[in-house]
Amino acid sequence: MIKSMTGFGRSEAADEKRRFTVELKSVNHRYLDVNIRMPKKLNFFETAIRGVLKEYTTRGKIDIYINCEDYTENDYSLKYNASLAGEYLKYLNEMAESFQLKNDISVGALSRYPEVFTMEEQEIDEEEVWKSLEPVLREAFAQFTDTRSREGERLKQDLCEKLDELLEYVDFIEERSPQIMQEYRSRLEEKIRELLGDRQMDDARIITEVTIYADKICVDEETVRLRSHIMAMKENLEEGGAIGRKLDFIAQEMNREANTILSKSNNIEIADVGINLKTGIEKIREQIQNIE
Repeated sequence: MIKSMTGFGRSEAADEKRRFTVELKSVNHRYLDVNIRMPKKLNFFETAIRGVLKEYTTRGKIDIYINCEDYTENDYSLKYNASLAGEYLKYLNEMAESFQLKNDISVGALSRYPEVFTMEEQEIDEEEVWKSLEPVLREAFAQFTDTRSREGERLKQDLCEKLDELLEYVDFIEERSPQIMQEYRSRLEEKIRELLGDRQMDDARIITEVTIYADKICVDEETVRLRSHIMAMKENLEEGGAIGRKLDFIAQEMNREANTILSKSNNIEIADVGINLKTGIEKIREQIQNIE
C-alpha cells in the first residue's frame, strides 16, 4: 500500500480531570518536517509525540495542534511572599517617618503590591497525563494514516492508468519505426531512379545509405529501457511502502529516454508521440511528489 503525503486526522477524549483534542494535517515535503503547537505545560512531551508520529509516517510537512482543558481545581496555587511584604512595609514606615506623613497602609493595600501574592501553576503528574494523552494521539495518527492511505490508493490508480498510456506510446514507436525505415528506402530508391533513369542502381550503396540513416534515428535501445522503467514503476506501486523517492528517480530516467527519442526523431508521427511521452511523464512526476 502506498500513502499520499496529504492527510488529516482528529481525535478527542476526556476524563474527570481533563479533555484532550488532537488535530493534524500534512502536505508533501522532501523530508519529515513536524511542527507541534500545544500548551506550554505539555512541552515536556514533544520528544515522545515525535517518537509516536514516526511509527505512522516517514515524510511530509505535518502540523499538529494539541489542546488541553484542565478540570482540576488545584491546577494553580496562591503563594504569599512574607519577606517581600515585610520589605514593602519597612520602607513605607521609613517614608512616613522621614516625610512626617501619616502611615495609612492597610493589609488590603499591601497585598496589591507586586509579587506579594502570586499564582503558581502546580506541577503535573507527567506519567498520568501521558497515559491520557497517548491514546488520543494514536487515534488521531491512525485516522491521519487512513486518509493518506485512501488518497494513496487513488494516486496509485491514476499513476497506473498514466503508465499504461505511456506503454501504448512505446508500442506505437516500436511498431512504426521499422515502417519508417522501409518508407525511407522506398523514397531513396525512387529518387535514385529519377536521377539514373534506365541505368542500374547500386543496391550496396542504397543499403549503406539506409544503414546510416537507421543508425541516426534508431531508438530501439531507448524504447527497451523506457519500457523497463515503466514496468519497474508499476511493480513498485504494487509492492507499496515509502517509495516516493524511488519513483521520482525512475521518472527522471524515463524522462531522459523520452528526450533521446524526441531528439532522434525526424518523423512527425514519432515526434508527436515523443512530445506526448514527455507530457505524460511530467504528469506522473507531479503526482509522485505527493507520495510518501
